[in-house]
Amino acid sequence: MKIIGLTGNIASGKSFVSSILKELGAFIIDMDKIGRMIQEQNYRNVLEKIREVFGDGIFESDGTLNRKALGEIVFKDRDKLEKLNEIMYPLMEERLIEEIEYAKSVAEVIVVDAAILIEAGWDKLVDEVWVVYTPKNLQLKRLVEREKIDLTSALSRIDAQMPIEEKIKCGDVVINNSEDMEKLKQVVIDLWKRRVLST
Repeated sequence: MKIIGLTGNIASGKSFVSSILKELGAFIIDMDKIGRMIQEQNYRNVLEKIREVFGDGIFESDGTLNRKALGEIVFKDRDKLEKLNEIMYPLMEERLIEEIEYAKSVAEVIVVDAAILIEAGWDKLVDEVWVVYTPKNLQLKRLVEREKIDLTSALSRIDAQMPIEEKIKCGDVVINNSEDMEKLKQVVIDLWKRRVLST
């Protein structure tokens, strides 16, 4: 039984690495999906807590949360991001622990896929941390293309996250994603053989 925490900043290629690990047989716990599910299901009245802090402007007329509007606020204002994190992190951790317990009954290798693994303190729940790293110029290019946003918006999203250098210090494995996808895939397969299959 091995639990890997997979992290990396936005547009680093972390999701691609996660998909390869899934192909290799790992059980993936996607923390972005868990965060979305908590909001969509209004888990533990989370929407009321968000409304108290951010007001009615980020909600649609039918009461659903406009995640894009919320994102635009928190990516530009670190204090507001911290307030959102104070609401979301404990609920996400609660669900994460439940998911890990379930995964232990069906899988030998569990991957917690979370951009905020270290910031949220979830690295304490895993056996080792894998950090996916991409040079900033490549990261910016990918983010602008993927999200169809301008350079200023892309930079504010990157700057809202923990600096990648800090994440690298916390990593047991650092995966440099500055090459093409085929090379990245081979790197992940080699890591799987060395760090998962050989233990």
